Amino acid sequence: MEAIDPQLRLYTAAEVRALDRHAIEACGIPGYTLMRRAGEAAWRVLARRWPDAAQVTVLCGAGNNAGDGYVLAARARACGRAVRVMALVEPERLRGDATHAWRAWREAGGGVEPFDPARLEGVVVDALLGTGLDRDLAGAWAQAVAAVNASGRPVLALDIPSGLDADTGAVRGAAVRADATVTFVGLKRGLFTAAGPDHAGEVRLARIGVPDEAYAAVGGGIPRLAGTGLGRRRRGAHKGEHGHVLVVGGNHGMAGAALLAGEAAARAGAGLVTVATRPEHVAALVAARPELMAVGVEDGGALTPLLARATVVAVGPGLGRDAWAQTMLEAVLADGGPRVVDADALNLLAGRSLRRDDWVLTPHPGEAARLLGCATEAVQRDRFAAAEAIRARHGGVTVLKGAGTVVAGPAGLALAATGNPGMASGGMGDVLTGVIAGLAAQGLGLEEAARAGVWLHGRAGDLAAAEGGERGLLARDLMPWIRGLANP
Repeated sequence: MEAIDPQLRLYTAAEVRALDRHAIEACGIPGYTLMRRAGEAAWRVLARRWPDAAQVTVLCGAGNNAGDGYVLAARARACGRAVRVMALVEPERLRGDATHAWRAWREAGGGVEPFDPARLEGVVVDALLGTGLDRDLAGAWAQAVAAVNASGRPVLALDIPSGLDADTGAVRGAAVRADATVTFVGLKRGLFTAAGPDHAGEVRLARIGVPDEAYAAVGGGIPRLAGTGLGRRRRGAHKGEHGHVLVVGGNHGMAGAALLAGEAAARAGAGLVTVATRPEHVAALVAARPELMAVGVEDGGALTPLLARATVVAVGPGLGRDAWAQTMLEAVLADGGPRVVDADALNLLAGRSLRRDDWVLTPHPGEAARLLGCATEAVQRDRFAAAEAIRARHGGVTVLKGAGTVVAGPAGLALAATGNPGMASGGMGDVLTGVIAGLAAQGLGLEEAARAGVWLHGRAGDLAAAEGGERGLLARDLMPWIRGLANP
């Protein structure tokens, strides 16, 4: 069996339950042993992160998540912390391993109180609901979540913040905002996309002793992207070996978008980059980045010789939606070969049933909604399903941008956990388009280039933010980091 690194896989709740079953039934690990390991692992994270916290408040709900909470409470109490356990479900109603955990807590002298928002003290442990949530929170559950979020107390979530959908990252009515989340057995998809990053805080995986054999036997999960796979260049290489990217865009007032895409393609390693833009922008583009070739084009016919020389075409950055934009897009689509399609090129595609296998579409949620004919909120409720739906409709590879960018291609889904809020600024999408095109020009397949480019782009943003902060981060600040990450 092929070895699987669970740190590089993202699982649905059902897939993690299958791993649990295999560990219990095939590997002979008792369920209560797994629960004890989970609670103890969570306690270790709490003790390391908040070593001076004298008070711990554990909120227990129903099911195994509550059992994990009771185990943590017992360990915290044994280590000298003052522990209060408040339950939203009477412990007598618990079943299975969770009952054993509650009884062990009680036998150790621990008590259980009804939930009281006025008594939230110290570090709050969210052991309310876990991954079994199948409806929006309401009533006492929603009120408890609101109280936790309003308390100002540090919060540790067990497995997943209560109210967050483990599979999609959508908030089910209300969700706990945790400072840290200890997730068990496998990383949950929802922790890394949509609202997940805002609610999960720092995510730690505790495998709780599930052996490698279980991950290999059960399979499942999607890749958590890491690295580019690029190797070193041979010593005798020349620019012609590394592809020629043609960027088509830069309508009136938007030359900067085409410039950013072109520069990013060059920094990612493309041998040659040409920008086809409005004639009045040529001088400014050449002055800003003389390594790029800039050509003024008035109509689609002027693109013909440029398309003939291009290895990959990136269309959309600063394209606009006027007649010039339309004729540019039609000329690009009429020509065969790999394409990266972004921004207004996607808006011009909306409502059309075009389908091809040789393109990468890179919508943000609003553009994705226009491609699918739905509301942006519907895209964000299940970003994985939205990316797959765009790919099913238009073929090729779909890159659904945003917190936890999703890539959907012939090999399936993948997700990049890189990137940060500082990248919510103008031009970042243009840089991503250029990076993907630049990687594809060097010989990576379109899906491979999309996966590598999404990771590289987000990681470059993280490194740039670490150097100077998130607020005020500009798209061009990524360029030195793109160059570094493109080199092994």
